[in-house]
Amino acid sequence: MTVDCLIEDPRWDALDLEALAVVASDAALTEVGLEPSVWEISLMGCDDARIATLNADFRGKQTPTNVLSWPSDERGVAVAGEMPVAPDPADPELGDIAIAFETCEAEAQAAAKPLTEHVTHLIVHATLHLLGYDHERDDDATLMEALETQILGKMGLDDPYRT
Repeated sequence: MTVDCLIEDPRWDALDLEALAVVASDAALTEVGLEPSVWEISLMGCDDARIATLNADFRGKQTPTNVLSWPSDERGVAVAGEMPVAPDPADPELGDIAIAFETCEAEAQAAAKPLTEHVTHLIVHATLHLLGYDHERDDDATLMEALETQILGKMGLDDPYRT
């Protein structure tokens, strides 16, 4: 996968966000049967202030969040629990992702897991959003969470939804 990475917050440099994103997005694409080398995403590593502005502008929520994604095309499904339609390889740009350092760091600490593992999960999660997966409806959430767990398990990471 080609990841066009823009680092706005230098704390991301210590994690090598771009390399983490390539590994995570490649795993997600491979799991859904897509050849990673065909596809592209844009990724911005930012701070809470920047993502709060984006969250307000695009979702009407005035708070920071861990990750946001903007698919380049509508790929969602009408019927809950169905698999999204695969993107068209003639248009390899899947979309954009923004990820916020402070929120990710706080969540990783609260879960007692390494920041790199949490960020890997969030990039897998955001990549699936770019592919049309969602978690707004129960059946869609069940599908997406199971897929995330499967992808992360193959990467040797724990199930992020296990209580």
